[in-house]
Amino acid sequence: MYKNNFKRFIDFFAALIGLILLSPIFIIVTIGLYLANDGKPFFFQFRPGMNERIFKIIKFKTMNDKKDANGDLLPDADRLTGIGAFVRKTSLDEIPQLINVLKGDMALIGPRPLLPQYLPLYNLEQKRRHKVRPGITGWAQVNGRNAISWKRKFELDVWYVEHISFLLDVKIFFLTLKKVFVREGISQEGQATMEVFNGNN
Repeated sequence: MYKNNFKRFIDFFAALIGLILLSPIFIIVTIGLYLANDGKPFFFQFRPGMNERIFKIIKFKTMNDKKDANGDLLPDADRLTGIGAFVRKTSLDEIPQLINVLKGDMALIGPRPLLPQYLPLYNLEQKRRHKVRPGITGWAQVNGRNAISWKRKFELDVWYVEHISFLLDVKIFFLTLKKVFVREGISQEGQATMEVFNGNN
């Protein structure tokens, strides 16, 4: 009952209230990133959602588009701006995804939406993470986020799909708040972002 009906209802109204309450922060961060990223405060990217349906995710843009002499983008760590680093560490970059929640592309809580090119690399067990809407935060995020291996992350995602409930979502919500304040698991050691998934890691 909760998984198929009430969860979507709660997500919609919580996202709406969240956007209203966070609107001052939303505006300030947008202006700051607009100035830092040459007029590009937002980052758009295609991601697979529930049942592997592709949608366009929206986040705050924390990295600029600087390139090397060959025209290739610099490494992530070199493109992370000062305000971008702050926005990422405080998880403010996730705020625009509330719009995705309103649209029904995402849920507040669920497996994080990853890149479309990973879809052919999943085994049958890992594919089960797409049986629910992807979330802004999830069970894997409160149990290590980007600091754990891909294998462990997928295990946690599938566990969530099998045990989804209102009480579990409430628990993940409050654990997420704790993670944001202590800033744990933002990235793997020595990297600005999570390493690329290749099907073996």
